[in-house]
Amino acid sequence: METITTLQKKDIKLIGKFVEVYCTRKHRKAEHAPFALPAGLGERKLCPECTSFLSYAIARRLKCPLEAEKPSCKHCRTHCYAKPQLAKVKEIMAYSGRTLMMRGRLDYIWHYFF
Repeated sequence: METITTLQKKDIKLIGKFVEVYCTRKHRKAEHAPFALPAGLGERKLCPECTSFLSYAIARRLKCPLEAEKPSCKHCRTHCYAKPQLAKVKEIMAYSGRTLMMRGRLDYIWHYFF
């Protein structure tokens, strides 16, 4: 098993939190089950659709070819996501970013705008 860098851990925790916020608010009626993040980074309660998406996002993040010079995904010259998942991650990040900022997580402003 390959080791996960500190930056990868940070990104995985962030996307996990964003997907959990999105799923909790958008998929209220769906059955939610625990999803364990890799490397002991915690657990998120997600519906099957969001579990599938988060698994995909984590796999893509761990295989990022630009690890040494990793920009934020929206500024990356090589997008790792397929078109449907790219649209989904944009929707999730926009919704969850605004929601978390409104709930007092001002530290996400930097990630949201930059």
